[in-house]
Amino acid sequence: MVFSSKIFLFYFLPFVLAGYYLLKRNRKASNVFLTLVSLMFYAWGEPQFVFVMLLSIFVNWLFGLWVDRVREDRRKAKGVVALMAVYNLGMLGVFKYLGFLLDSVNLWFRLDLPVPEIALPIGISFFTFQAMSYVIDVYRGDGKVQKNLINVCLYISFFPQLIAGPIVRYQTIADEIMDRRENLPDFVLGCQRFMVGFCKKAILANQMGLLVDTAFELQASQLSVVSAWIAACAYLMQVYYDFGGYSDMAIGLGRMFGFHFLENFNFPFISKSVTEFWRRWHISLCTWFRDYLYFPLGGSRVKSVWRLLFNMFMVWGLTGLWHGAAWTYVLWGVGFFVIQAFERLSGLGKWMERHGALGVFYAMFMVVTITVMIRSDNLGVAWTFYGSMFGVNGAVFWDATAGVFLREYGVFLLAGVICGLPVFNFLRDRVRVPDGALRIVGGVCLAAVFVVALSYLIVDSYNPFIYFNF
Repeated sequence: MVFSSKIFLFYFLPFVLAGYYLLKRNRKASNVFLTLVSLMFYAWGEPQFVFVMLLSIFVNWLFGLWVDRVREDRRKAKGVVALMAVYNLGMLGVFKYLGFLLDSVNLWFRLDLPVPEIALPIGISFFTFQAMSYVIDVYRGDGKVQKNLINVCLYISFFPQLIAGPIVRYQTIADEIMDRRENLPDFVLGCQRFMVGFCKKAILANQMGLLVDTAFELQASQLSVVSAWIAACAYLMQVYYDFGGYSDMAIGLGRMFGFHFLENFNFPFISKSVTEFWRRWHISLCTWFRDYLYFPLGGSRVKSVWRLLFNMFMVWGLTGLWHGAAWTYVLWGVGFFVIQAFERLSGLGKWMERHGALGVFYAMFMVVTITVMIRSDNLGVAWTFYGSMFGVNGAVFWDATAGVFLREYGVFLLAGVICGLPVFNFLRDRVRVPDGALRIVGGVCLAAVFVVALSYLIVDSYNPFIYFNF
């Protein structure tokens, strides 16, 4: 079930809101209700995989109890955390990476090992990282252990962030599991945030997706330099409005139920370096890797440049693998490692961040170019598409396809650029539009766009979610 579906909007969400607010005076009952409907939400499309998630929840609940009991003995506690990591990463490895590993071994060593066809549970990367966050935060004392299994189940399986994030770390909402306060202002803000995310997804992401799918179905010889760059830019916007829209909807839904999730995006299109881009993009994943991997490895405080590069390589190599089990994802992660390492060691990143528009152009050029890698089915497709982008495979500069793209999708491309900028903040701070007027006009505009987005949902069957594959 996806948020931008008729069954979710017109049936599931009204039922859950009604049931929850009937029970909200009894915190235990409301938590049990949210847990059950979250499991229903996950089981809607793939009921067999709900048992995989339940096993993960149960085992990590036991790990949490165990590490809390031995926390004073640091050696034993570290051993428990290590066992927890082996279990969670092992489960993730079997479901997500075993086939990729065996395919690679067969290719490299010319073997014929059998490759099992293991279906990938939706959202396994997200709920596995959240389960690990629970145990690690209990170990560090950043959150109280939950002796009630239902509360752990609610934290990991809560439907707004279950299958595509943001990755909600346990310390962020540990207190709100039993001690949250629902109120009308939060509910209204949650509704508005959900509507914003829904519009991003239903209008911008889906239309960008149609353009991108069309471009990648064409032969490389059918793409000019301009049409290839239009498609590459559209793909970055598709990913942003797909995942960013989903994150907005998740944050809004959380607010409706009294939970306050942290932001996951912060206008990444105004970044002036690739390093800054990753401070603004998928913030929950970046901070997870920073706090649970980069800092424990020594972070930036290491004395050796080579150790610093190793730490960065580990983070970005694993970031690529986290997104997908394919060499295109690995090279995507390595590409961002190389660029950020160069920015750091040469000072280019800091220099670009001081040079406004030039820095934005540089950052978006690099990000768009690298991101093409994860849209390509394989390295060969990526190579030929890069050939069209840079005109090295005989591609002409302009062709009729570029004209069609601009004519059919130009309005959406322009809207994608504008909506990726902090326009609301600009009007409030620079033009000094009164807050009251801004809220009224903004509310009316949001309601009108939401109606348009609903019409797209009703009449259009094209509604993929990219991050379900991660």
